[in-house]
Amino acid sequence: MTAPDRVERKAHAKVNLLLRVLSQERSGYHGIETLFSLLELADELVVERAPSGIELDVTGADTGPVEENLVYKAARSVIRAAGITFGVRIHLVKRIPVRAGLGGGSSDAAATLAAINELAAGVVPQHEIVQLAAGLGSDVPFFASGARMAVGWNRGERLFRLAPPRAAPCLLVVPNVGVSTPEAYGLLDRGRDYDTPRATVVLDADAFTSWGNVARLGGNDFEPVVFSKEPDVRTLFEKTAETNPLLVRMTGSGSTIVALYRRDADVDDAVMVLGERKHKLIRTRTVG
Repeated sequence: MTAPDRVERKAHAKVNLLLRVLSQERSGYHGIETLFSLLELADELVVERAPSGIELDVTGADTGPVEENLVYKAARSVIRAAGITFGVRIHLVKRIPVRAGLGGGSSDAAATLAAINELAAGVVPQHEIVQLAAGLGSDVPFFASGARMAVGWNRGERLFRLAPPRAAPCLLVVPNVGVSTPEAYGLLDRGRDYDTPRATVVLDADAFTSWGNVARLGGNDFEPVVFSKEPDVRTLFEKTAETNPLLVRMTGSGSTIVALYRRDADVDDAVMVLGERKHKLIRTRTVG
């Protein structure tokens, strides 16, 4: 394999169309059960060889200190794993909203692992790339796996790949208030008795063959606690649910609301109803 000097990658957003928090470990991590689905909405990543070191330039959003960025951490981990002697220059264009439950940072990290490995002629096997991804965060293995839809368990690193239903028009309703993942888990933990067993759930393969079936699987355990803390998010959710979607969910730990529709015209109608006064609307599609 001939190694290129420059690699461009798209880092797609995800939504959680089912999210159950099942347990809390002594370490503080939580065991979950979730359904990931990929969206066409994506950040853009360009990675180039450099003489040495790791350079990261981000436009489109404030993602905090460079060395705390998951892209920087991903670059460092794959450079060590591959024994790379050259440096990298990374330019990231953010289009996925941050702190919105859409997995933008995790997707950027997975794209970085793959891009730098390509610069190194693919010396790190794919199964090791996924292991590196698991060390970076709970959502990163899904993005690194190449799956378009998957059921995830534990910390999200155990995945069962699924064939997604047909691509569906999607509307993301992004409130002006963000909810950090630690904050959301803190709210959930205060009202949860993890010693009480959850009800038995049997997941059937047919449940994932259509969006209507997915809608009947259940919701997101974070919805009640986030809605209680942020009443405006609850109001937006209820208003979105009245626009005749195939399904409506809050994704991840919040606060973005995702709605899937039958037709693009239904999205047009929803945009007219919802407006954009205290929130942002993003039109996209699921990856079918």
